[in-house]
Amino acid sequence: MDHTHVYFPNRGLIGALLIANMLLVARSSFSIKPLVLCYSFPCIYHKHFPKSHPCPLWSLSFSFGLQNLHRSPTCPSVAPFSSHCYAPSMATAPQSTPEVNPLLQDFDFPPFDVVKADHVILRIHTILSQLPDKVKFMLMLGQSKPFYNAFKAIQESPKWSTLSDAQKRIVESQIKEAVLEGVSLEDDKKEHFNKIQQELAKLSQKFEENVLEATKKFGKLVTDKKEIEGLPATALGLAAQTAVSKLFSFFGYALLQSLKGHENATAENGPWMITLDAPSYLSVMQHARNRSSRKEVYHAYVTLASTGDLGNTEIIGQILKLRLEKAKLLGYNNYAEVSMATKMSTVDKAQGLLEKLRSASWDAAVQDMEDLKNFSKSQGAAEADDLNHWDLNFWSERLRESKYDINEEELRPFFSLPKVMDGLFSLAKMAFGIDIEPADGLAPSDVRFYCVKDSTGSPIAYFYFDPYSCPSEKRGGAWMDEVVARSRALSRDGTKARLPIAHMACNKTPPVGSKPSLMTFSEVETVFHEFGHALQHMLTKQDEGLVSGIRGIELDAVELPSQFMETWCYHRHYSNKSLIFNRH
Repeated sequence: MDHTHVYFPNRGLIGALLIANMLLVARSSFSIKPLVLCYSFPCIYHKHFPKSHPCPLWSLSFSFGLQNLHRSPTCPSVAPFSSHCYAPSMATAPQSTPEVNPLLQDFDFPPFDVVKADHVILRIHTILSQLPDKVKFMLMLGQSKPFYNAFKAIQESPKWSTLSDAQKRIVESQIKEAVLEGVSLEDDKKEHFNKIQQELAKLSQKFEENVLEATKKFGKLVTDKKEIEGLPATALGLAAQTAVSKLFSFFGYALLQSLKGHENATAENGPWMITLDAPSYLSVMQHARNRSSRKEVYHAYVTLASTGDLGNTEIIGQILKLRLEKAKLLGYNNYAEVSMATKMSTVDKAQGLLEKLRSASWDAAVQDMEDLKNFSKSQGAAEADDLNHWDLNFWSERLRESKYDINEEELRPFFSLPKVMDGLFSLAKMAFGIDIEPADGLAPSDVRFYCVKDSTGSPIAYFYFDPYSCPSEKRGGAWMDEVVARSRALSRDGTKARLPIAHMACNKTPPVGSKPSLMTFSEVETVFHEFGHALQHMLTKQDEGLVSGIRGIELDAVELPSQFMETWCYHRHYSNKSLIFNRH
C-alpha cells in the first residue's frame, strides 16, 4: 500500500477533518521553540533531557515547520527537501532591518544568522495577536468529538486490517491521547478538567522561569584563590573567563570600576566567577579543597529557586494537588498511573524494578561509603567521621586518583571537541554507512549545522549541535529534540518525503581563550548519548510523520539508541583506533 494515503470508509469526510485539523495547527505555528531562552530544571547529569513525547495529530510537536515554506532565493538548494548539501555564508544572507523581521518571513531553515532579540519579541507578539489562548486552543482540539469519533470509525472499519502498522499505531495513539485529554468527560467535569490544565500550564511555566532566573542570579565572585584551591587549570580558566563576561551584569558599572583590572581576569590571578552551570559546579564539587566553598556552592544548587520571589516550593505543592485532581477525573488512582498510561510498563512494575535495584546495590553502597570514610581519614580530613553531601564528590575523586591513578582532568587534552566529533562521525560512517558534513552558515556562531548523507551522497537529514554551557540563556543538562520530522504528507510536492531535522544541545566546557573545548570523558559520553537519539530521528525511513523518528516512542523505550551509542566510548578497539586522539 502507498503509505501516503490511508483508505477507509467515509474517507472524504474524515480526510477533510484531518486536513482542517492539521491546517489549524499549521497556521498557529506556536510550537516554535524559543530562540533565546529555554527553560527547564537544571541537572548536571547527561541523562537529563526531554524524552520522546506522544504526538497526537493536534499536538504541538509537529506544528513547527508546517508553514507554507519556499526555497530562499539566496539558498535555493538548502532545504529539508533538497538534493544538495550546501549552505551559504552568512555574508550572503539577507540583512534584516527594523522594518523587516526575518522571523515573519517564509524560510526553510530558521535564519539564526540575522535574528536579533527584538525580532523574537516581535514574533511572539505577532503569534499572540493572531491566536487564541494556547492552552484553550489545544484543549479544544484534544477534546474534539468529531476528531475522536473519526478515529474510532477508522478503528472499527472493516478496512482496518488494510492499514499499515504505522497507520494503525497513529490511530490508536490518537484515541488514547484524546481520552487522556478529557474527550470522554461530561460537561461539568470537562470544565473542571480544563481549568486544571490551564492552571498546570501556568504553574509549569512559572516553575521553569524561576529556575532559570535563579540560576542566572547566582554568581560567586572569588578574589582569594584559597577559596578555590585545587581547581584544575581548565576550571580556573573557565572561571576567569566567566568573570570577564559576567562581572558587569552581576555587579554593575560602579563596582566594575572599583575592581580595577578584573576585566582582564586570568586563570592564574583571577578574579574567578563560580556559577551553577555543570562545568563550573562540578569542578568545585570534585576539586575544591576548601570545604566551606563546596558547602556554599552545593547549598546554592540544591536550594535553587526554593524561597523568596523565585521560590518554587508552593508551586510544587499546587502542581501535585492539581495532578491528583486530574488523575481522579480521568478515572485513575494517582498521577503516576496517568503518566504510565502512555508507556510500556506499569506503576507496579516500575516500583518493582526500583526495589530490585535498591536491594541489589545497598550493600555495595554501604561498603563504598565506608571506603570513602576510611580513605578521607587516612588523608587527615577533619570531616572524615562526618562526611556530608558536599564532601562525597571531592573525596570520591581523590580515592579514584589514589586507587586507579586516573585523573579525568589529565584526559581533557585528548578530547578536544573537533576531534571528538571527527571520531563520532567516523563511527557513524562505519556503523550506518552515512557521511556527515558541515553545512555552516545557517546557525548562530557557537552552533554547528550538519548535513547527513547516505552512501549515494544524497542528503537524508540535517541537525544542529549546540555544545557549550551558557547558563544565562540555556537550561542545564543535555537533550535532543526535533525541528521537523520526516513526512511524506508534509513534503513540498507530496512525493519525496520531507527530510528530518534534529537539534542536539549539551552543556560542555566552552573554549577558554584561544584553546578549543577540551572535554572530560563524561562529556564525551554525553555527546555520544545525545547523538544516539538524533540518529534515531534522522535515519528513520518511516514516511508517516506522526510515528517517524523519535515520535510516538514510549518514554521507557526511548533510551535504547542513546545507550547503544554510549557503549562505543568503552569499546577498546574502536577507542584505540579512532577516539583516543593525539594530545592537543
